Amino acid sequence: MLIQPYHLEWKNSFNKIKQLLNEPLEHLEVSIEHIGSASVPNLAAKDIIDIDISYSDNVSFDEIEKRLMTLRYFHNGNQGILGREVFKRAIETQKHSILDAITHHLYICHFESIELGRHVLLRDYLSNNSSAREEYQILK
Repeated sequence: MLIQPYHLEWKNSFNKIKQLLNEPLEHLEVSIEHIGSASVPNLAAKDIIDIDISYSDNVSFDEIEKRLMTLRYFHNGNQGILGREVFKRAIETQKHSILDAITHHLYICHFESIELGRHVLLRDYLSNNSSAREEYQILK
């Protein structure tokens, strides 16, 4: 997948997915964050929407997992990164018009997770620092 110039559509795509994720997670203390390069305005990135769902001590991971299963997401372990659990969509013959049309990664993190902190810190730093954003883009 090639790096592309920033697209405003990435924010719209995130919002569409977020709206769908909010439905089964309603009434849970969770936050849904757009993270990764595509979340940073004016940064070239891969056309992939990265999403972190963070949860508080008042919510169990098992409850989030159970509710995401209603959208046909399944837990795929931490894939070698502690503090970040990966969820993927089940492959079906009938595709969802949004969840299977927009390439995205879905992660679940406790709100005190180091990985969540790193994701949000990098996003916010690059969003607010044009010279760092330009340097980061050159590295990509």
